[in-house]
Amino acid sequence: QVQLAESGGGLVQAGGSLRLSCAASGGAPSSLDMGWFRQAPGKERDFVAHSSRRGGITTYADSVKGRFTISRDNAKNTVHLQMNYLKPEDTAVYYCAASTQILNIPRSQGGYDDWGQGTQVTVSS
Repeated sequence: QVQLAESGGGLVQAGGSLRLSCAASGGAPSSLDMGWFRQAPGKERDFVAHSSRRGGITTYADSVKGRFTISRDNAKNTVHLQMNYLKPEDTAVYYCAASTQILNIPRSQGGYDDWGQGTQVTVSS
């Protein structure tokens, strides 16, 4: 089982930036597909971004494409989500997730084995 710990959330004004980090332990990052999801109040948890295990393939939700960037540093067991041009609708709890499988459908939550506790991101207008 992989343990995941998110950090970097906080309060930011619309148009600002935040960088989330996810530290992974208990598994080799180079053998994990990694994803970010988010859950806004009263809504279901939604896919945000995915990185293949060696970082060569990335996938984004349409709502964040061009604004968010997922990256990974396997040597440091860390995955990042750089969020630019933030909007109030980006307000949510952001979760990091890991999969031991090579994901053919990275947007599906069911493909991920392990989840972090989440970090709150609040964007004020």
